[in-house]
Amino acid sequence: MRTAFSNALVELAKHDPKVLLLTGDHGYALFDSFRKECPAQYINAGIAEQNMVGMAAGLARMGFKPFVYGLAAFIPVRVVEQIKLDIAHDNLPVVLLGDGAGFVYSHLGTSHQSTEDIACTRAIPNLTILSPADRFEQTLCMEWAYECKGPVYMRMGKSDRGDVHAAPINAPLGSMFSLRQNSSADIALIATGSMVKTALELADTTLQQASVYSVPSIKPLETSQVLEVIKKYQVIITLEEHHTDGGLGSLVCEISSRYAPRKVLRIGVEDRFSHHCGTYDYLLHEHGLSAEKTKRKILDLLNECAP
Repeated sequence: MRTAFSNALVELAKHDPKVLLLTGDHGYALFDSFRKECPAQYINAGIAEQNMVGMAAGLARMGFKPFVYGLAAFIPVRVVEQIKLDIAHDNLPVVLLGDGAGFVYSHLGTSHQSTEDIACTRAIPNLTILSPADRFEQTLCMEWAYECKGPVYMRMGKSDRGDVHAAPINAPLGSMFSLRQNSSADIALIATGSMVKTALELADTTLQQASVYSVPSIKPLETSQVLEVIKKYQVIITLEEHHTDGGLGSLVCEISSRYAPRKVLRIGVEDRFSHHCGTYDYLLHEHGLSAEKTKRKILDLLNECAP
């Protein structure tokens, strides 16, 4: 995914000299190609994320298309006020890139783990929110972000879980993608980001009666597509490497409660911080988001909901 992101950014910058990359002293190896191909369009703003967002706002007012890169714990979480007032208030075309969302920076502890970024940004007006699951969705999200006339936050998980699509994809902003269809299914798994791969693994093994959908666009999300899924299945299960409140699960619940009430089971990070540091796989296990823990949680919830 990171390679697809880097390649897409280089191509955009080579095509459009107004594309600028701002980084908060991160991503050196990741941006080797960018610095080589487009050195005049690269700005290292240092460890000063609030200033960097303000700088991006000023550059956007001058007609540039700034892409602002940082760890998701800092972009957007550390700079929510600057995003709200400097960028979103005036609907400026700045793309905010939050890398390492979720538990990827596991050994660095809670300060570097970002499981609340979607919740923090969903309530900000004018702000588009993207959450790609693989390199193909990453490339598409970069195209969406570049074409967007207003601000964008793109949530990227540094851990590459592998492809969920077999080939490049194309669709309008706000689309969700059907990855598995089971004609006899009564359960739909709706996932975003890293958890799409987990949803596919579950559908291939434990929940073979389930269909799987990927949501790379959190805001906007095409309500008609969500409603089609909600009305088709008896149980909806959302999966995300994010807090259960304020993310994809909350969004699906909001749509369901307004238009077509259904049982929506939300799989995500519960209301607590990590108890320990460790590997990425360890933290997924601790928070119940490993494939095995997710399977057990879903089966328990389904048993609770059984008539």
